[in-house]
Parts: sequence; C-alpha cells; structure tokens
Amino acid sequence: MTHLEEELEQLMEAVVSMTKMTISQMQKAKEAYLTMDVDIAEEVVHNEARINAMELSIDRDCENIFALFNPVASDLRLVMAVLKIIADLERIGDYAHGIANYVIEENDRISEDLLDKTQVFKMFDVVISMLEDIKIAIVEEDTKLARKVYQKDSKLNKINKNASEIITEFIKSDPEITRKALYLFSVIRKLERAGDHIKNIAEDLIFYVEVVVLRHKRAPEN
Repeated sequence: MTHLEEELEQLMEAVVSMTKMTISQMQKAKEAYLTMDVDIAEEVVHNEARINAMELSIDRDCENIFALFNPVASDLRLVMAVLKIIADLERIGDYAHGIANYVIEENDRISEDLLDKTQVFKMFDVVISMLEDIKIAIVEEDTKLARKVYQKDSKLNKINKNASEIITEFIKSDPEITRKALYLFSVIRKLERAGDHIKNIAEDLIFYVEVVVLRHKRAPEN
C-alpha cells in the first residue's frame, strides 16, 4: 500500500467515525425530544463541539493530501467528495443541536395528539435510517444503497408538506399552544433539511464511485 493509499484509507475511517457520531446525535435528539429529557439534550449540545472538531480535522487532512500528493482521477474525486460530505454531516449535526436546544429552552411537551398527527417521530426514524444507510454505503462504496435514501427523503418531504396545515388547524382550535406548535414545526423543518443533506451525501458518494454528477440534474423547485 502506498503512502497516499494509507492516507486515503485513514481519511475514510475518519469520515465513517463522523457519520457514526452524527447518527448518535440524531438518535439522542430524538430521545430528548420524545421524553423532554434535559440531560440528554445537554449531552447533544456538548457533543456538537466534537462534530465540529471532526469536520475541521478531516478538512485539514484533505488539505494535506492535496499539498503533499497532488491526487488525480479517482483519488481526487474521493477527496473532493469527502470535503462535501463532512460539510453536510456538520449541518445535520447542527439540526440535532437545534432540536436539543429547544428541549433545554422550553422543556414543555406538546400534546400526544399533535405529535402523532404530524408524524414527527416517524421523521426522526426516517432520518436515522437514511444516515445508517449512508454510513454503510460509504464503507462499502455501495451506490445502490446510497440511492435508496432518495425514496426515504420523499417520505420526509410529504410529512413536512402536510405538517403546516395540521399545525395551523391545531393553533386555530387552541391558540395557547401557538409557541409550542411553532417550535414543533421548526423541528419538522430541521428534519426535512437533514434529509436533503443526506441526499447530498449520497450524490457525492455516487460522484466519487461512478463519476456521475447528479445535483444539477434535479428538477427546478417551485
């Protein structure tokens, strides 16, 4: 194994570690929100610094590889993909951090009926499942598995689309829940955006493995 190959192998191990940490953050954010457990939420907030440190460390590793080895072809694609992947993982970590902050600041549970009808916990489960898929896809360079996140992301989009109307109706029937309901909608939006970032990671992995750029082939948004 060449020195460059060793560096790239270590780079991917670091990316997988960051992915695992991101999964843990989202799992704990879900648990904190489900139970309104401030201690778990505080743990998520504390661990956000670790996510950020991982991103900076991997970014420096990529810079060193560019400077020392001048990678080309598939090696270059790998380093470029890694830089984009860690940026998306950091943003997903930010969303988990934001959800945990809500638990700390409000610590006031929303009605079970509203939680059930908005399907927020299904969204948590879908996001975590997508992250698990993408972790395996990264390890195995499995673009078929990476593509499975697209269908799961569409579930998030559907729930997000329906949530606005559901929350509006609840607020009309009980204006006193307005603040909590708007926080709930913020959580739903964060989860929907997390799905978008996971989809970005899938696209970057496909770019690296198959030399296919997908982001500019999306249909225009309304």
